Amino acid sequence: MSMPVPLFAAVGTIHGCPINVIRRRNAYFKVSSSMDHHNLSKVKSNSLRVLEWDKLCHSVASFARTSLGRQATKAQLWSLDQTFQESLRLLQETNAAILMHNHDSFNLDLTSVDLALVESAIKHARRDLPLDANEAMALLSLLQFVEALQLSLKAAIKQDSDWYKQFMPLSEMITQLVVNRSIIKLIQQVIDEDGSVKDSASSALKKARDQVRTLERKLHQLMDKLIRNETKEAALMVASSVGGRWCISSGTDQPTGFKGLLLSSGSGSIIEPLAAVPLNDELQQARALVAKAEADVLLMVTEKIQMDLDDIEKSLRTAIQLDMIYARATYSLSYGGTYPNIFLPEDIDGPLMAEPYRSKDKTSQASNPKKEWIFYLPKAYHPLLLQQHREKLSTARKNVRSAAAEIRRRKMQAENMAVKGEAEIDLSSLQKQVRALEEAPPVPVDFFISQKTRVLVITGPNTGGKTICLKTIGLAAMMAKSGLHVLSSESAKVPWFDCVFADIGDEQSLSQSLSTFSGHLKQISEIQSQSTRRSLVLLDEVGAGTNPLEGAALGMSLLESFARSGALLTIATTHHGELKTLKYSNDAFENACMEFDEENFKPTYKILWGVPGRSNAINIAERLGVPSSIVDNARELYGAASAEIDEVIMDMETYKQKFQELIKESRHYLTMSRGLHEKLLVSRRKLQDLGTQQRYKKMRELSEAAAVARSTLHKKLKMSCRVPI
Repeated sequence: MSMPVPLFAAVGTIHGCPINVIRRRNAYFKVSSSMDHHNLSKVKSNSLRVLEWDKLCHSVASFARTSLGRQATKAQLWSLDQTFQESLRLLQETNAAILMHNHDSFNLDLTSVDLALVESAIKHARRDLPLDANEAMALLSLLQFVEALQLSLKAAIKQDSDWYKQFMPLSEMITQLVVNRSIIKLIQQVIDEDGSVKDSASSALKKARDQVRTLERKLHQLMDKLIRNETKEAALMVASSVGGRWCISSGTDQPTGFKGLLLSSGSGSIIEPLAAVPLNDELQQARALVAKAEADVLLMVTEKIQMDLDDIEKSLRTAIQLDMIYARATYSLSYGGTYPNIFLPEDIDGPLMAEPYRSKDKTSQASNPKKEWIFYLPKAYHPLLLQQHREKLSTARKNVRSAAAEIRRRKMQAENMAVKGEAEIDLSSLQKQVRALEEAPPVPVDFFISQKTRVLVITGPNTGGKTICLKTIGLAAMMAKSGLHVLSSESAKVPWFDCVFADIGDEQSLSQSLSTFSGHLKQISEIQSQSTRRSLVLLDEVGAGTNPLEGAALGMSLLESFARSGALLTIATTHHGELKTLKYSNDAFENACMEFDEENFKPTYKILWGVPGRSNAINIAERLGVPSSIVDNARELYGAASAEIDEVIMDMETYKQKFQELIKESRHYLTMSRGLHEKLLVSRRKLQDLGTQQRYKKMRELSEAAAVARSTLHKKLKMSCRVPI
């Protein structure tokens, strides 16, 4: 079991990494042993494995900048034990880190800080052991990192006090840290940037090092003199330090002209000249004095640090937590994630929706999705497929650059034409690979699941993307719960699930002598017993692996059971046509199918909502040239009723596609009309302004003309008054 322990207790592993999960409720790490993985129920462990959650944890953790941050990120993501309120806080942390990144004045990158050395320094200080110089420098880097963050936050708040609220809860975490400037100054005074203690750290150290330098200079002069006096073998002799004592190494075993102590012989000899023995003894003593003086300096630094050890320890914990948040934020920025609005299913219309802070930065805002959806994920990507595509594209582009560089190198060396031609062909092929990858990115899928839906049945052809859809929605739910942004367009809306259960793939258990079918049934039975009204259940090819009629009946019964008293939401894929009919007898069911392009004989990987899938096997066989007699016989065996159902489904698909096209067209015209309306309003305002300007202009002209007329009249009246009668 997991239990809170002091900061530096022994840690276990999950997937080979130690576990240090920071808990915000207290000043401890939550340390989980490797047994925690085994203590998970088997069905939960299997669910995480088939959804490849461990791979996603590793991918996100790779964005952390420190080893402790990567370990803590993996552990926090793998645990999936967050309460709803904790999930809200994790999402707020991620969003705040993205806001800080967009602000440009904050640096959450901890690459320059060795947190493992800081951890070691705190251990030594707790045990009254002196720090070494590298530990002191790591501690200095941490304190400077915290100080820089605090200064950046103060500058942002001075610019606009609203930033404090926008950066919550990170602003609170950062301001609560205490940095003792005197420790920073002390370490800078006594430790050099290369990790060595400065000569000026103490008078005793400077005196001892001066003595070492003087003795080494004397020994060098003595060695040079002795070697020069050796007329025959001087070229084969060299002065060297052996065990801290200066000696002369000779390439031969011939006798030398000076007396000394033979330290080794064979293919050559190492001799400590007798004249150098007293100087070497003094040098050893001087070096011992240097080591003691350095230790005294480091002990003085350690004693200074011990006075603020609790504050330093808190800074370390916060730094690890910030590195975890940085990993989540940079993962989201790298893959274009969206802040998910999470909610408790029972409070779907209540105030507990997770909303990002409405900042002045438009990038952090997300419009509220329609309330009728319980799961709203427009254009959602499978994160591992997206990562895989990016890695392949990056590798392909790198290969093109390498090939181009090789061609230039060969041209400069004027190699023969055959080799040059071969290189040109390779480059063309590599460029085609890049274009192929650029033109075939992963296809996003839309998930629009209404509030009344308890069971969604997805049908479609093999390799049509049904399993990927299950994994995409399962990973999105766990990402939102763990404080990660989901990889979809804006307005994502995801329920908070207490657990995600999955039965996907061939789970045959040879150790228990279970067939594939039996293994699936055992897994589904355990899922049903452990799932709650807040769980998400994902079932791949339910009822498969046995007689089709029995499998269909069992599948229908299982899904009806989940709809009555099982999980909050169950999503199942199937090939059994009978499961499509459940929607028409139970409002808790909904149908969807994977679209198939019959003209090009390939899936589009898009979901058609509200439409049950139909069988394409006979039609595909006909298109591929299977003899008509076989095709006609197959249709007869399939049955007229089934053919009529497929015909109805095909008409529904056609109407659905036309409806979608009309919606797209209407949206286009609506956008155009809105644009025209805006232009008309602008034109109207311009005309009104122009009319007002013209009226003012006419009034001004009339006023000026009247003024001139009055002036002229006054002048004439004055002149007429002056004329004598």
